[in-house]
Amino acid sequence: MLEKLEQIEARYVALTEELSSPDVFSDQANYAKVSKQHRSLGEVVAKYREWKQLKSELSGAKELLDSSEDDEMRELARAEMTTLQERLDKSEEDLRILLLPRDPNDEKNVILEIRAGTGGDEATLFAAEMLRMYGRYAERQGWRMEILDASESGIGGVKEAIAIIEGDKVYSKLKHESGVHRVQRVPQTEASGRIHTSAVTVAVLPEAEEVDVKINPNDLRIDTFCSSGPGGQSVNTTYSAVRITHQPTGLVVSMQDEKSQIKNREKAMRVLRARLQELEEQKQHEALASERRSMVGSGDRSEKIRTYNFKENRVSDHRIGLTIHQLDLIMEGALDEFINALVAHYQAEKLKAETVAA
Repeated sequence: MLEKLEQIEARYVALTEELSSPDVFSDQANYAKVSKQHRSLGEVVAKYREWKQLKSELSGAKELLDSSEDDEMRELARAEMTTLQERLDKSEEDLRILLLPRDPNDEKNVILEIRAGTGGDEATLFAAEMLRMYGRYAERQGWRMEILDASESGIGGVKEAIAIIEGDKVYSKLKHESGVHRVQRVPQTEASGRIHTSAVTVAVLPEAEEVDVKINPNDLRIDTFCSSGPGGQSVNTTYSAVRITHQPTGLVVSMQDEKSQIKNREKAMRVLRARLQELEEQKQHEALASERRSMVGSGDRSEKIRTYNFKENRVSDHRIGLTIHQLDLIMEGALDEFINALVAHYQAEKLKAETVAA
């Protein structure tokens, strides 16, 4: 591990020098590439330097313990060694996690798809609240969320919504949100006050760039049609809505959010690339029943991952056994405790698997 860390630090120093080079700075594409590599190594290098500093301080405390004849000084040195050893052990564990193989999609933006499941109108209302919840979480993270397409229900809910969330390491934090989210509450339409159970499915797909997914234009059938629903004079008068069918896979993406056909086509292609990448990764991991497949799902996404109980102000994540009695805050985007716990859980699982393999 130490040899690998030394190599990473040396690479980080070299990248730091490159960033100050006029040749690199003048080429914006290359500068962006070098900056991204530099940032990706920064956390590991900072932790490695902290580990080396703790190692040095521990060595100094041990030297003081061995050389001092003053009992009080020796006791102080012994106490300091205990504290430093604990910090060193924690730092080493953090380093092992940072050196785990990274998901290549972690740095990417995401395509967020939310669909109302079982529960009728109540499910569409909760789907709309889920969309808002992720929007609030994105705001807290300093990300940008844009709704690409949404199909509304008659009572103000959402049957289906597609959004893109752009920012720093979005997929790394949101990838564990995929699955079935269950809600238990008394619907507004329920006169007798009975608690109903409804469900919403969430899919988080890493946005695929053109270099990630090659699409043959001949494989696409592109239809245009008049948009429907609210939107003023452009509705039902211009063929601005776009439907793209990827004929080899049968995937269909429709987009009518923009008044411009060109913009709708661009948005539809972003969603199509993300879905094609997910499809390809599922094929690659089919035989292994990989962690990603269990997180994103195979298409039916039948396994419930979280329950939102409004009566008890409770949210429970069934994968890690975490329950928080702050549903009101969570629906306002306070998802950090769940997301951080999930990231830590799956990092620990990977570390355990790596240790067993070694």
